[in-house]
Amino acid sequence: MHWDDIRTFLAIARARSLSGAARELGLSQSTMSRRLTALEERSGARLLLKTPSGYTLTPLGESVLANAERMNEDARALERIVQGRDVALQGLVRLTTVETIANRLLPIAAARLREKYPGITIDLLSDTRSLSLIEREADLAIRMVRFEHNELVSKRMGTMVCALYASCDYLKAHPEPLTDPAHTVITVMPDMAHQNEARWLEEKVPHASVVYRTNSRDAQAGAAQSGLGIACLPIYLAEATPGIERISHAGLGPAREIWLGVHRDLRDMPRIRAVIEALDEAFKSERLRFSVA
Repeated sequence: MHWDDIRTFLAIARARSLSGAARELGLSQSTMSRRLTALEERSGARLLLKTPSGYTLTPLGESVLANAERMNEDARALERIVQGRDVALQGLVRLTTVETIANRLLPIAAARLREKYPGITIDLLSDTRSLSLIEREADLAIRMVRFEHNELVSKRMGTMVCALYASCDYLKAHPEPLTDPAHTVITVMPDMAHQNEARWLEEKVPHASVVYRTNSRDAQAGAAQSGLGIACLPIYLAEATPGIERISHAGLGPAREIWLGVHRDLRDMPRIRAVIEALDEAFKSERLRFSVA
């Protein structure tokens, strides 16, 4: 069997459809169909069975799946080792992080990087999903939780502190205490309601009506700016948003550590190191804006 046969088999087994497998491998559905036919012809066996609900593994397919997955993991490890020996200070680095950092801090780091190493390009992936460094969906990741996988190396970059904010007009129109039911709040969608910031907002403004929900911090800041209600926002974001004020008597909210993660096989690659250094400089220069005494 060819290596493409293994990749085809794994992609269809995971997606259970030719269209899903084609998307995973960046191919057309017709190409995937031809690959599956070629796989079966070369192997002389059926590894996958088409059913009304999608492709399923045959007993033989189940028996070879674990070996195929190990081969795929070994191939990815080989790719990381080879890339880790890449000594060129040029090329592409894929970085994923949350929206607030992506919009405000990453441009500062990118500008610093451009001055020193114009041959390096950053692909910034701002996504609510946690893209995998193990599966090479990204080279670097900045997240609000520490990276625990033993193949990843973590570096603490700083701390992001939250507080309550509302527009100047809203605060003038609602001078009542935060416990008054006349207040309205801007919060997250239910899938993020477990976060400390969301719970703290509910504790501080317990009887308020929820008028706006969004998992985008920038969208929350925009809603607060428009006078819709009170929002719990990262200080770094809120202090750069005109027209909103911090509700100082509410105190400071939860603090979240900011962590940078990289696969250990890539951490010494020169262009990866260059990006990490640029990020470190940007975080240090902006550190005073992350919290307020």
